[in-house]
Amino acid sequence: MGSIRNIPNKGLLFMDFRFQGRRLREYTLLTDTPANRKRLQKVLDQIEKEIALGSFDYQKTFNKPLPCVDEDNEGVAQQTAIPVGSSTPRAGSTAPSTPLFKDFAMTWYGESEVAWRRSYRVTQLGAINQYLIPHFGNREVGQITKADVLSFRASLAKVTVRNSQSTLSNRRINAVMKPLRQILNEAADRFEFTSGFTNVKPLRLKRSDVEPFTIDDVQRILKTCRVDYRNYFTVRFFTGMRSGEVHGLKWKYVDFERRLILVRESFVMGEDEDLKTDGSQRDIQMSQMVFDALKSQRLASDESAEYVFCNREHKPLNNKNFITRVWQPLLRHLNLTLRRPYQMRHTAATLWLASGEAPEWIARQLGHTSTEMLFRVYSRFVPNLTRRDGSAFERLLASRMGLDSGAAGVDVLPVLATRPTTEALPCLM
Repeated sequence: MGSIRNIPNKGLLFMDFRFQGRRLREYTLLTDTPANRKRLQKVLDQIEKEIALGSFDYQKTFNKPLPCVDEDNEGVAQQTAIPVGSSTPRAGSTAPSTPLFKDFAMTWYGESEVAWRRSYRVTQLGAINQYLIPHFGNREVGQITKADVLSFRASLAKVTVRNSQSTLSNRRINAVMKPLRQILNEAADRFEFTSGFTNVKPLRLKRSDVEPFTIDDVQRILKTCRVDYRNYFTVRFFTGMRSGEVHGLKWKYVDFERRLILVRESFVMGEDEDLKTDGSQRDIQMSQMVFDALKSQRLASDESAEYVFCNREHKPLNNKNFITRVWQPLLRHLNLTLRRPYQMRHTAATLWLASGEAPEWIARQLGHTSTEMLFRVYSRFVPNLTRRDGSAFERLLASRMGLDSGAAGVDVLPVLATRPTTEALPCLM
C-alpha cells in the first residue's frame, strides 16, 4: 500500500509505493498542505489501481525509465513535474493541470453573461480586459495565491483616473476585484484547489453623503430652470425616480386615469434595459404637481414621441449632457452646492418623511423592499425639516393633559405617576 509523505527539510510531498517488487519514490513540487495531499492521493490511488489491473506503464506515467534499483534513499529520484497549486494531475502527464487565467476568465464570462443585464456585462468585461487579464492572463488559475491577489489590489490603488490626478476609488477597486474573486472561486471549485481569494475582504467604503435640497431650494430651482425642463424637474423632485428610470420613461407607462407612473424600464448606456432588481419595478402615485407636469408635457410633446422626456430627435435625454449643460450651470447660477442629480431622489424621500407619509408607502414609491434603508439613510433629516425634536410629544401632553407646552417637560412625570395603570395610553395618530 503506497503512501504520501514529505521531505522534512523542504516540506515537499512525494509518493512512496511499490511496483514490480521495487520500492519507488516520486517527488513533486507540491507543498505539504491538506489540499495538496488530497490531490496527490488521487494520483496515487489511480496508479495503484492500474498496478492491480496490470495496465500501469511507469515510463508513460512519469516520462522517465523505470529505475533499476529500489529507491531507499530519499531524494535520489528525479522530481516529478506536478506544479505547485495545481489540481489533480492526470497520470502520465506533465502538462499544467489548471487552465491559464485568460482562458478560464473568458469561459467564466461566457457562462455567466446570460444572467446579467447588458450594462453589467459591459462593466464586467471591461474589468477583465482592462485589469485582470493584463496582470494574471498567462498564469494558471491554480497558481494564483492570496499574496498575488493582495499585491494586485495594492497596484490598483496606484492607478490614476483618466484625465485626473486622483487614483481609483475603493468602490472602483472593489468592482474590479469582484470578478477576480468569482473567477478564482469558480476555478477552485472545478479544479479542486484552494482559491487565492480566500479570506480577502473588500476595501471599506466611505459612506456617501446624502445632500437633499430643502423645499425652498426646490422652489428656486423650479422657478429659475429652463421652461422646457420645468416638467422634468418637477417629476424628479416629487417622484424620487432615478436618472435611468425617468430618462427611459415612455408614455405607455404613464396612466393618467389611475394617476400612476409605471416604472418598468431604465435607460442605461444608450439602450433600454430591464430594471436592476424586482423591487425597482413599482407604480408611483402622482401628486397633483406631478400629474399637472405630465399633462403639460404631453401637450407639449409630439404625438409620435415614445419617451416622455426626449430631445429633438425623440430620443431619451443623454445623462452626461444633462449634467454638464443643464444641471451644473443651474446650481452654479443659484449658488447651490454642486451635487449629483441623484440628490433629487434623496430630496423626494426626505420631503415625504417630513410631511408624515407612512414609511412603508415611501419605501414602495422609491422601490425599496423594506423601510430599513429609509430610516438608516434619511431619518436624520426629518426633524430639521419639520419641527424640533420632541415637539410633537410636547403638543400631545399639552392637548391631553391640559399642560402648558413650555412646561410639559417639567410636569410630565408627576402626572403620569397618578394615572391609573389600567387606563389605556392615548393613541398616537
